[in-house]
Amino acid sequence: MLNYIWLGLIGLAVLMGGFHGNIGAVGQAGIDRAIYAVYPTGTTLLAVMTLWLGLMRLADKAGLVHRLGLALKPILVRLFPEVPADHPAMGAIVLNVAANILGLNNAATPLGLRAMSELNSLNKRAGVATNAMCMLLTINTSSITLIPVTAIALLAAAKGKNPTIIIGTSLAATAMTQACAIATCKLLERTRWSQRQWEEAPLSADVPVAASAAATEGHDVEEKSAKADATLPWVPGAKWILAGFAGIFFSMVVAFAFPELVGRSPTPDVAGHAWPLRLVSALSVLVLPWLIFLFPLYAALRRIPVYEQFVEGGKEAVQVIFRILPYLVGMLAAVGMFSMAGGMDLITWILSPLTSLVGFPSQLVPMAVIRPFSSAAALGLLTDLIKNNGPDNLITLMAATFYGCSETTFYVIAVYFGSVNVRKTRHAIPAGLVADTIGPIAAVIVCRAVLG
Repeated sequence: MLNYIWLGLIGLAVLMGGFHGNIGAVGQAGIDRAIYAVYPTGTTLLAVMTLWLGLMRLADKAGLVHRLGLALKPILVRLFPEVPADHPAMGAIVLNVAANILGLNNAATPLGLRAMSELNSLNKRAGVATNAMCMLLTINTSSITLIPVTAIALLAAAKGKNPTIIIGTSLAATAMTQACAIATCKLLERTRWSQRQWEEAPLSADVPVAASAAATEGHDVEEKSAKADATLPWVPGAKWILAGFAGIFFSMVVAFAFPELVGRSPTPDVAGHAWPLRLVSALSVLVLPWLIFLFPLYAALRRIPVYEQFVEGGKEAVQVIFRILPYLVGMLAAVGMFSMAGGMDLITWILSPLTSLVGFPSQLVPMAVIRPFSSAAALGLLTDLIKNNGPDNLITLMAATFYGCSETTFYVIAVYFGSVNVRKTRHAIPAGLVADTIGPIAAVIVCRAVLG
């Protein structure tokens, strides 16, 4: 799919540029955007990724990811009623969701593939997606985002006044997106259309047993958390230190959201807003610095050499950036050429009657359309919006917010279902597309309420 998108953007740019008589400018736009992808965008991404991957390694080594998994398991057991709570699939699902929330994409995908393989061991109809498989795909295409690292890095590269302002808006928008996507998945699995696809498929002669050898891993999350507790003893008074940390953090949230309580005048960010919007605004300011402090603190309390592990995790950023950069250069050059040739203006003009009717900014339509098919193309469009409108423009912040509201639906479905040879996806694609639709809308609503 990405091959056709990339070739189509360049081909249409050349044809439209020749028709409009500005083909020279179209070619130059491709070169300019390629340079912009490397500097300042690429260098800033490298810096931010180094910091975040170093912190994530500390969280992983200290067992914090498994702690989050333990907190999520009671919820996920209800979302996956077909999966026994002690089955290895449940442990993989819990860790996959925890990794997605924390932005550990390198860990989330392998864990998701493992979860899909384990779910396939329970599948009585080979080649047909079970309800649990569809739910796993839905959660992965609409994951709650704690820190939108890539979008923050792009805003920072463009010297935005407050790149972290989108943390609160992203958290609120992705929570809305995930709730709607999960509800849609649950409703669709009960429809006659989806049930018929399942019932008409023949029963397999033998249920796959690929995971049976791993049956002892049923309490995967609990076992790994217990192992961390056994091998990483707490320093004396550690839990009191964490309790104090939490108390100070929540006190700051209240003070920032409701400055009147501490005798301060409300800032423009919170003045006149309802209390939920005040909390989102306060979290946007406080979450990132406190997380940067929390992960090393938690690791230090588990007697981990924090700086050494941070450096080891940060080294992975170089590999990640070198893997991303060619995609970013190629797609940003194609998007720049297409935009200079008037392609984006044409799409905006065609869809403007519909977008104006529902109050959706027409400038965001190309990115909303391309997001389910290509993350790289969406990233290129986001970078182009930042360059053209500035990092502090409301439209830019809306785009940066909804960039993390959904995943590349068709890529995720191809990879996850392809790994277990599922051909009938049932309601997984409609549920994923609901997330792709709700994400931009939620981002616009939240950003207008908080930032507008």
